[in-house]
Amino acid sequence: MILRNLLTVLLLCSTAAGAAIDARHFNSVAQEQQYREVTKQLRCPKCQNNSIADSDAIIAAEMRAKVYQLMLQGRTQRQIIDYMVARYGNFVSYEPPVNPLTLMLWLGPLLVVMLGGLAVVLQAVRRGGRAEPLSSDERRRLEQLLDKPDGKQS
Repeated sequence: MILRNLLTVLLLCSTAAGAAIDARHFNSVAQEQQYREVTKQLRCPKCQNNSIADSDAIIAAEMRAKVYQLMLQGRTQRQIIDYMVARYGNFVSYEPPVNPLTLMLWLGPLLVVMLGGLAVVLQAVRRGGRAEPLSSDERRRLEQLLDKPDGKQS
């Protein structure tokens, strides 16, 4: 009984593992290499940090099938990537085009840091590097702290 259950579980696991493999037949080794390159260059919309070659998501499998179909139609690597970008947006490309939005994403943080640094410099210049003189109460308190050996308040 236990042996039968174990064999059933093993059979189910082996069929599930086999279902995840994409079986593609290519006309040449170069075509297979191109397929691998294109699927590594496209990001999975669901996983976001994986290429469609590495993702097990359903949408990644559909995208791999579409890449294969477009390759069989004779499309070039650039045409396939352009098709996927047109369909899914610039996010699927690991190399998005340079446009005002992407420039803002790349240069925005740098601009914020530069403006913050400028604000600090302007604030220091405005103060003139001079500290306000201590009031008589602050001066007395400072003298008390300096006179005590451990610097603690009473």
